[in-house]
Amino acid sequence: MSRFWDAVKRTVTGDASPPPDVEAALSAARAKTPAPTFWLLGKTQSGKTSLIRYLTGAEDAAIGSGFRPCTKTSRLYQFPTSDAPLLNFLDTRGVDEPGYDPTEDIAAFDPKAHVVIVTAKATDFAQGNVRHALERVREVNRSRPVVLVVTCLHEAIPRQAHPEPYPFGAMTADPNAPVPEGVPEHLRECIEEHKRAFVGLFDLCVPVDLTKSEDGFAEPNYGGEQVKQALLKVLPSAYRQTLLRLKDATDALKDAHQRHAEPIILGYTSLAGTAGAVPVPFVDMVLLPGIQARMAHHIGQIYGQPMTPERLRELVTAIGVGMISRQLVRQVVKFIPVVGSAVGATVAAASTYALGRALCFYFEAVCEGHVPTPDVLRKFYHEHYDAAEKQWKIDHPKGEAKAT
Repeated sequence: MSRFWDAVKRTVTGDASPPPDVEAALSAARAKTPAPTFWLLGKTQSGKTSLIRYLTGAEDAAIGSGFRPCTKTSRLYQFPTSDAPLLNFLDTRGVDEPGYDPTEDIAAFDPKAHVVIVTAKATDFAQGNVRHALERVREVNRSRPVVLVVTCLHEAIPRQAHPEPYPFGAMTADPNAPVPEGVPEHLRECIEEHKRAFVGLFDLCVPVDLTKSEDGFAEPNYGGEQVKQALLKVLPSAYRQTLLRLKDATDALKDAHQRHAEPIILGYTSLAGTAGAVPVPFVDMVLLPGIQARMAHHIGQIYGQPMTPERLRELVTAIGVGMISRQLVRQVVKFIPVVGSAVGATVAAASTYALGRALCFYFEAVCEGHVPTPDVLRKFYHEHYDAAEKQWKIDHPKGEAKAT
């Protein structure tokens, strides 16, 4: 437990960096954690930020400040945090500029990207530079899926409602499927033109109109669900599960704090599961405290509640000694090949998720003016631990905690 409190103190006092050897182990765990990486290829103002906002639920300001330079003409956004990302977005910014050379971006992104998402505004037909870059990207890896997302449909049908029900379902499954006849003529022509411009370079085409609620459209996320389904269809299985779990977990949440906290919890849960799967006894006893302390710090920030060492010590004590006993048992079973890693991943992930939910429960109560009793908090933690344990086993039936 001394390692746990050392990690807590470093986190809450501003020194969230673990020792170099631990940081190296955490970096290795992140590399094995199945966080899908989407390579965004499109002109400026072609709807890339709107797409990220829809897939993550993050606000534009958070997305903008979250991007970090990656190459001279590209940047990386990791959601919800760079510590424990669930989704990675690589944004190529210079593709619409004369003389753009994708060589550097291809060298940096090709080993990482699972899906290329090409964004093109419905009424913007000057896509020559984008097509040229996509040809180069496609050439180096023809097996990687490319999803063409035609955006801003309302610009092609001003003052008209979106065609309902969503008529482009066949196109999201078959790149050769025609645009249905019932679609307004100009919009149909726009979409067909983009399909011709990128012919042979994409696997699925999804027309969307992702707007803000204040823009006044009856359905601000028109085609959004179809984009998610298209991405789920083309992602490798382990990465597909990550996106699906994020979607399922956040769709049902109404509380704003919880919607923002849930991706944080899921990200650290996935990272903890990967660390727990390390087949060397006691290795994750070093990593897990740092992972959980960082999660606690981030959740406290969401609720506007500082996470002090004393407060976290109080919470962990209230939850009970079950956490410690589970960790000790986990280290013993790790001497059993294969089985030990599966148990380690399950316990690490379930305990991290349950702790995250217990922290949210605690902070919500504090915001309402009262503090849960230790018995109530302990009961809440164990209920969520049991549920998380069952779900992790469903998601990883063979004990697979890392990407394959």
